[in-house]
Amino acid sequence: MVYAQPQISVQDDSAPGLARRAMRGLGLDPDGAEWVPLRGGRVNRLWRVGERVVKLYHPAGATPLFPNDPAAEVAALTALRDRGIAPRLVAAAPDATPPCLVYRHLDGPSAAVTPWDAGALLARLHAEPPPDGLRRLPGGSDILRQGDAMLPDLPDSQARRLRALRPSAPPLPPQKGVFLHGDPVPANIVSTAKGPRLIDWQCPAIGDPAEDLAIFLSPAMQAIYGQGPLSPAQEAAFLDAYGHPDRRDALAAAAPARHWRMAVYCLWKAARGDMAYASAADLELQRLE
Repeated sequence: MVYAQPQISVQDDSAPGLARRAMRGLGLDPDGAEWVPLRGGRVNRLWRVGERVVKLYHPAGATPLFPNDPAAEVAALTALRDRGIAPRLVAAAPDATPPCLVYRHLDGPSAAVTPWDAGALLARLHAEPPPDGLRRLPGGSDILRQGDAMLPDLPDSQARRLRALRPSAPPLPPQKGVFLHGDPVPANIVSTAKGPRLIDWQCPAIGDPAEDLAIFLSPAMQAIYGQGPLSPAQEAAFLDAYGHPDRRDALAAAAPARHWRMAVYCLWKAARGDMAYASAADLELQRLE
């Protein structure tokens, strides 16, 4: 694996040109294959170049719930090398301007993994030792405080409605922190011949395993990144494959808080122009109510 810090200004060139220059800075030849844009990412730019994926990070891609941290992605992919969970890292320039990362392409469709396979995959990830330096996710009443912090950025009418619907703090016992993907939506799971794999590791963390479970089960995230909210049978299959009944109890206890926080987040995104999130917020509020 190659590490380098090629300095590339975002004003210098188009995104494909920036990515090519970043690859040259990593000692890789970007001109010998066709550059095919990849769909799915709503923040960063990705291309398939032969058997590699080139990822160029958006400099302002982080949100209150989902960071966009190239150094954390490098740490996660390095820790999971050859574990059958994530793609193989080839090269990284996490400190470049803009940051760039190259990993092996995974053959297979995204958002096509069954809930059963997704649950089993997250169980495997949560059993892996996390690398040092990852952020730690809050739990308990801090789940609600994350939503509170976004309310001032919403239109007054929406903020008033959400404050009225704010649930009580979940009575959660301390949970052992596990290795979290941080954003396991359907579009970030690829179905390969060797089984499902998680991609887009810019949000990894250490924390309550229910955080990953709740994001996959979120009706808003399923609507935006999948085929629509899961049915009760699909949710049950996901949880059965995941196992760990004690963790499922913690997931249920904090479900109102997480539905409320996700509704706030969706409206926060919609207020910034991503209108796909507006109707997704209603799905979370329906579950809350």
